[in-house]
Amino acid sequence: MELNDFLTHVAQRRPLDTPEIQEFLNRMSDEARRVTFELNGSYHTMEEIQALMSRLFGRPVDASFRVFPPFYTDFGKNIHVGKDVFINACCHFQDQGGVTLGDGCLIGHDVVFATLNHDLNPERRAAMNPAPIVLGKRVWVGSHSTILQGVTIGDGAVIAAGAVVTKDVPANTIVGGVPAKFIRNIE
Repeated sequence: MELNDFLTHVAQRRPLDTPEIQEFLNRMSDEARRVTFELNGSYHTMEEIQALMSRLFGRPVDASFRVFPPFYTDFGKNIHVGKDVFINACCHFQDQGGVTLGDGCLIGHDVVFATLNHDLNPERRAAMNPAPIVLGKRVWVGSHSTILQGVTIGDGAVIAAGAVVTKDVPANTIVGGVPAKFIRNIE
């Protein structure tokens, strides 16, 4: 299996349950660990960080992109970031299903993006089901939040610190709590 085949497979939200897919994921995980160990293991200038993140993502990042390591991912090739995106330290991107951060997104410390879920049937529990996470423009995700698979967050929304987001979030709203619930609109 090659990257484009895998990305087509997950875009269709098909389970990740074949030996071919498992072998591919193992190979990609090794590559992601190599890059993240290099990124997280010593000091780098922002330009060096951008080059490492471009290598990790498999495509160039914009010169306005900023990340404070450490940064963690077990895949890397299905992360898409816009311009003026900032990711703070200790974030975890489980991106096999796809993570998209629109222009101007701010991601707080220790945020988790989880695009995979296991099958509820105990006989198929090891099967993983992918679904993308998409953040619109100028979304602010507070520290220690978790965004779960299949969630779309509208432009200008705010995710309060510590929230667990299980459902879509409308634009220009604030949500918080576990699970995250509507708090108020942003005027």
